[in-house]
Amino acid sequence: MHPHWNGTSAAQGLLQHNVFTTGMEDYLQYVGPVGVAALTGAAAATALYMACSPAPMCPPVDIDDQSAEIPNSGGARQSKLAPPGGMTSFLYDDAKTLLEMMQRGYRLSNDGNCLGYKSSKTEYSWVTYGEVIRRSHNLSSGLISIGMKPGQDSFIGIYAQNSVEWILTEQACYNQSAVIVPLYDTLGPNACSFIINQAEIRIVVCDKEEKAESLLQEKGDTPSLSCVVVATEHVSEKLRDLAQEKGVRIHTFKEIEELGEKDPVPVFPPRPSDVATVCYTSGTTGDPKGVMLTHANIIIDASAVIAQLGEHSPNHKDVMMSFLPLAHMLERLCEVTVYMNGGSLGFYGGDIRTLMDDLKALRPTIMPAVPRLLNRIYDKVVARASGSLLKKLVFKLALRMKESELHRLIIRNDSIWDRLVFKPVREGMGGRIRLLVSGSAPLAGNVLTFIRCALGCVVVEGYGQTECVAPCTLNIQGDYSVGHVGPPISCCHIKLVDVAEMEYYSKNGQGEICIKGHNVFKEYFKDPVKTAETIDQDGWLHTGDIGMWLPNGTLKIVDRKKHIFKLAQGEYIAPEKIENIYMASQYVAQIFVHGESLQSCLVAVIVPDKEVLMSWCAENDLIGSWESICKNKEVKQVILSDLTKAGKKAGLKSFEQVKDIHLHPELFTVDNGLLTPTLKTKRPDCKKTFMDVIQAMYALLS
Repeated sequence: MHPHWNGTSAAQGLLQHNVFTTGMEDYLQYVGPVGVAALTGAAAATALYMACSPAPMCPPVDIDDQSAEIPNSGGARQSKLAPPGGMTSFLYDDAKTLLEMMQRGYRLSNDGNCLGYKSSKTEYSWVTYGEVIRRSHNLSSGLISIGMKPGQDSFIGIYAQNSVEWILTEQACYNQSAVIVPLYDTLGPNACSFIINQAEIRIVVCDKEEKAESLLQEKGDTPSLSCVVVATEHVSEKLRDLAQEKGVRIHTFKEIEELGEKDPVPVFPPRPSDVATVCYTSGTTGDPKGVMLTHANIIIDASAVIAQLGEHSPNHKDVMMSFLPLAHMLERLCEVTVYMNGGSLGFYGGDIRTLMDDLKALRPTIMPAVPRLLNRIYDKVVARASGSLLKKLVFKLALRMKESELHRLIIRNDSIWDRLVFKPVREGMGGRIRLLVSGSAPLAGNVLTFIRCALGCVVVEGYGQTECVAPCTLNIQGDYSVGHVGPPISCCHIKLVDVAEMEYYSKNGQGEICIKGHNVFKEYFKDPVKTAETIDQDGWLHTGDIGMWLPNGTLKIVDRKKHIFKLAQGEYIAPEKIENIYMASQYVAQIFVHGESLQSCLVAVIVPDKEVLMSWCAENDLIGSWESICKNKEVKQVILSDLTKAGKKAGLKSFEQVKDIHLHPELFTVDNGLLTPTLKTKRPDCKKTFMDVIQAMYALLS
């Protein structure tokens, strides 16, 4: 999904590791022995290919007219799948909360497999729906015995990777109408302390001793924390001693389950209007914001996605791979759609470098993904295809033939081109993927088309943010055009409002994207000021993103109202924060940090401090004009190293550090149009002025 469907930190590890190196090494070896025959017999193969084409799919709406304008609404648009002027609500009467959702999955699956975990390199072991329900009830009873109170005033922290224990903890909260609050690494220790204090969290469940230790070390800043539960078989004496020193009780997960089994308490089920989770967004400056989402918000959003996917939606036979962080709503929303229909879900082994092995072992049929992952697949395949002229020709022919089928609404993975060229891609992801959802950042059109061709399955992309659960728009299956994020889903309406300062006007079908519907969040936790800034008096959520309606009724994301953006892996970037940190460098007079949603890193344009830099040049026997010094590679490297050092000292994460810089010899001024009258950087003008050097830097980094 697109800029905000939160997988936000979801792909952090994917940046650092080439997940698909293993398993793609044999790509296009299939072409070698049969390449000449494939080219010689291309005409015959094509004729056979066309003759054997299956029937085209039937999109749920007219792909040339995918949304409808609501009369007298100020230009708001709605899904063609919703009643005129209205919105859809719950899809199933027996699943209106996340507790009922699991019970429905139990019935539909006939107590089938629910949660899978790797028990060996090649095998998954399973926990059934019935076991999940029983164990989560035991866990909730055990948590009550150590201090959790039934009801909406209890906030339970979860600081863990995707795992069986994560879901059991979540369901244990819902057993007693409590609220689950995920913590995650990229928030940083200060943010974790802020969240624990703001939500007055008394109990946190951790998956590793290291995380428990980090929380205990911060105990002086988190007076409410009284108990830590660790999902390991044993707790080391070192950790127990530290807990005792800090005045915090410590238990294993198993101990809490056993306590609850011995002394069960009645279930205290939540209402649909109750808060299910407070999902903190990492934000860009200041403290994170806690997005309060109700059971109804989440279930209704999932219901709209299921309804739109129709026959392609999850069912009781499906298996989903879970590797995007459960701390974000993209993964959780996808899982909800699976549980509601009795499907099963397998967790990756915890190491993103071995994701290929996990996929081969689990052989999922459904997978949420992020652009960074899909980009790596594409890059690897294209590199292999470029190994020889023959491979390149066969690859291009195969892609062209598969793409021609997409335009005829035909999806399959059993053609001659699938067997000859795309089989390694499909097998590398387990061989059974039938539905793939891309989220967290925009996916380049050529990559999206390639993935659709190579996997031969339904691939959809959408747009949303945590504040509306996850998606508020989603591609219609059967629409294989690119460059948009689909129409509104049926549980919400979307309108565009004027942003005059950026010359976007709703009369032109452009403006800030605003959302109203059953999936819009309740409020920011204990923050009425930011809530009022985000949700207007009429209930419209103002996203800060700029969109435009396309002729076919789909939404295209074109800009960002505030100076905040996402990189390709889904991480939020606040360029002004980074610029302020880099200004500490003695070499920097002015700086413009830039990033793009299709790129994985940042670049910057620097106006060096002339006096300081000329002094350094004199000390290092570097002679030349100011312009030539600004072009000097040695000078650039000195400044880039100093920036990196300043960034590390200030705690910038790797993705927040610029990876290349351009030294500009002239100051930004009001007269040259790069500064406002109040001497602030005019970011759109800087982007336009330096676009050539920005593109050149990205070309060198790719």
